[in-house]
Amino acid sequence: MRKLSVLLSTLLAGVLLPLGAPTAGAADNGSWSVFPATADAGTRPYFYLSADPGATLTDKVTVTNKTGEPLTFRLYAADAYNTARDGGFAVRTPSEKQRSVGAWAKAGRDRVTVKPHGSLTVPVTIRVPEDAEPGDHPGALVALDERIDPTDAGAVAVGIQKAVGARIYLRVNGPTMPALSVEDVEVEHTAPLVPGTGKSRAVISYTLHNRGNVTLSPEVALKAEGLFGRTLLARDLKRIPSELLPRQEVRLTEEWAGAPQVEWGEIKLTASARDTRESASVSYFALPWLVAGVLLAALAGGAALWIRSRRKRRRTA
Repeated sequence: MRKLSVLLSTLLAGVLLPLGAPTAGAADNGSWSVFPATADAGTRPYFYLSADPGATLTDKVTVTNKTGEPLTFRLYAADAYNTARDGGFAVRTPSEKQRSVGAWAKAGRDRVTVKPHGSLTVPVTIRVPEDAEPGDHPGALVALDERIDPTDAGAVAVGIQKAVGARIYLRVNGPTMPALSVEDVEVEHTAPLVPGTGKSRAVISYTLHNRGNVTLSPEVALKAEGLFGRTLLARDLKRIPSELLPRQEVRLTEEWAGAPQVEWGEIKLTASARDTRESASVSYFALPWLVAGVLLAALAGGAALWIRSRRKRRRTA
């Protein structure tokens, strides 16, 4: 029997971006867009807000229908997080627990119907709790089309719900603490059985962790040193999230093509952002299996000769 599962699209236009900086325009998927109400949507694509604990903020959000038929949306606020896969900006689904701005913000209407090629503006209220933690509280105001769009995925029929969200960048006033760390650095090396007969590579894995209460734009530098401090590799990494949200961590990898096939040294990763910098390292040891086997055989043979020699001296003593 074919099964139907309901999924919130993993590509929420303007809500989930794989990498890179936020786009300059309003959140838009070609059929509808969501943005803070303003005379010019391009000048204010997102909500940039600040408030004291206990304050109440009011704003407005506009939903625009670009199709030729009426569209009905569920409006809800959601907390943001970094995806584990690549650190992209994502938001919680309506069924998930909202703990920050997703719980504090509420649109004036839970559901709206927007006429063809029309727009509708709805008031938004954000009530910041008295005990709200200072720092950044990212999220989004999401317009979710609750209709299920069936997609045939082979033996399984998959239903997808599409959504568009305008990001919320809320700063609760108070002490800020930028803190970034690199954790759990690992390296996996693969090389041909016989040295020089093929290419080798190393995959470096590490966790980038924002331990502070503000959003960071991290930079990561990779340096590999061999015996006697020789520099084997030095590069600034590109595949890192442009925004690492507070208390979030992502597991990232970097490929080192052409890594040495015979080497012993250290790989060091240095992460830096505003007012914070930290490094972590891991030992790098590369030795092809054939070479290792020859060395082990030689050691085993030498040990056997040494034992035999000692036994012979004992007999003649």
